Amino acid sequence: MDLLHLSDRFKILRDVPGLEALATVLVYLVLAKAADIFIDKILKRLAGLTKFSFDDKLVSFVHGPVCWTVALLGILHGLILLELQPPWNYILTMVTKSLILFVWWIAAVRIASWLSDKSFPIAARRVDTGRDAFLLFKNMLRVAIVIIGILWILAIWNVNLTPLFASAGIVGIAVALAAKDTIANFFGGISIFVDKPFKVGDYIILDTGERGEVVDIGIRSTRIKTRDDVLITIPNSILANVKIINESAPVPRFRIRVPVGVAYGSDLEKVEEILAEIARSNSMVSEEPEPRARLRVFGDSSIDFELLCWVDDPRNRGLATHQLINAIYKAFEKEDISYRFPKGTCISFLQIRIRSQRDSSFIVSVSNTKREEKPGPRSKSSRWGRHKQFCCHICQRELPFCWNCPCGFQICDDCLKENMWGMSNNVIWICPDCGRIRSF
Repeated sequence: MDLLHLSDRFKILRDVPGLEALATVLVYLVLAKAADIFIDKILKRLAGLTKFSFDDKLVSFVHGPVCWTVALLGILHGLILLELQPPWNYILTMVTKSLILFVWWIAAVRIASWLSDKSFPIAARRVDTGRDAFLLFKNMLRVAIVIIGILWILAIWNVNLTPLFASAGIVGIAVALAAKDTIANFFGGISIFVDKPFKVGDYIILDTGERGEVVDIGIRSTRIKTRDDVLITIPNSILANVKIINESAPVPRFRIRVPVGVAYGSDLEKVEEILAEIARSNSMVSEEPEPRARLRVFGDSSIDFELLCWVDDPRNRGLATHQLINAIYKAFEKEDISYRFPKGTCISFLQIRIRSQRDSSFIVSVSNTKREEKPGPRSKSSRWGRHKQFCCHICQRELPFCWNCPCGFQICDDCLKENMWGMSNNVIWICPDCGRIRSF
C-alpha cells in the first residue's frame, strides 16, 4: 500500500507542469550541499594529516567547482524534463553547459597560477632551468588554457571550427609576413631559453666587441649592461645567430693574464716567486686554481713573464689587474729588480743631457763606440755642420768631408749613420764629448 501511495504521488508530480523539474533541481541542490559538507568536513581534514601542502591547496581549488557543477547539472536535468519549445530548449541548455565549463576553466587557471608561483623560487635557484625560461613557460601555459577554453565553448555551441581554422591559416600567413621580425625574435628567445648559452647575471662578449652583464632575457630582446652603465638591447634573433663568449661559464671564475718584462740578468726564480706571492696575497684572486707565473719568451730587450691567476667574479677583472700591476711595480722597486727599455723607446733629451754631464760612460754606451785616448785633430769651428778635409774621431779616417760638433768632435757620414737613435722619421745623434743632441 505504501509503495502504491508513493507512486501515486510521483504521478501527481508528472501531471503538474514544471513541478517534476523543480523537484529534480532541489534534489541536486541537496546533493551539492552534501558534497560541500563532505569536502569541508572530511576531505580537508584528511588532506591536513599529510606532510605536504599540495593536497590542501588542490582540495580548496576544486571545492567550489564541484559544488557548482552538481547544482548546474541539476539545472541541466530540469531543463531536459521541462521540454521547452525551441529555441529556448537549445539556448538554456547550451548556457548551462557553458557555465559548467567556465567554472572549471577558472579553476584550471587558478591551479596553474598557484603551481607556477609555488615553483618559481625553486626554478630561480636552479642554474640549469633559470627563472626567465620558467616565466616563459608560465605565460605560454596560461595562453594555452585560454585558447583551449575558447575552443571548447565554441564546440559546445556546435560552431563549425573548420572555416575558423582555414581563416586562421590565412590570417597566420598574413601576420607572419607582416611581423616576421617579431616572430623571429620570439623563436630566437625560445632557442635561447632551450639552449641556455647564457643566463641572467652572466658576463658575455658579443662578436661586435660589446662586453657586459646580462640583466634581462625577454621574449623579444635581451638587455646587457656594460661596465660604463650603458644598457644595450639586442634582438633575440640576432643573438641566436652570432658568436657569444660567456665569461661566466662553465664556472664563474675568470682568468687574468698580466704580462711582466724584466731586464736580462735578473734572478728569474726570485721574479717568479714574487709574482706568485703578489697574486696569492690579493683578496680578489681565487685560491683555486693556484696563481702561477710563467716565462714566455726572450724578448728583444727583456725577459717576458706572464702572471696567471683567476678572480671569482668577472666584474672584478679590471680592478684586480690594477691592484696586481701596482703591487708588482712596488715589489720590483723594493727588491731592486730592473726593467729594460725596449727598442724605439723615446728618452727625454733633457734626461740624456743631464746624465751625460754626470757620467761620460753613458754617452759612450749610447753611441756604442770605442774611442781611442788620442783622437785626431779637431776643427776650431764653433758651429755644427759638414766641413772639408777633417779626420773622423771614431774610425780615424781622413775624409774629404766630416760632420763637426761645436765642441770640436768630428764624425764621418758612415759613423754618423751607425750611431743614430730614434725612428725613421725622427732620428737624433748624441755627441760623445759634450752630450749635445743633433736631430735629423
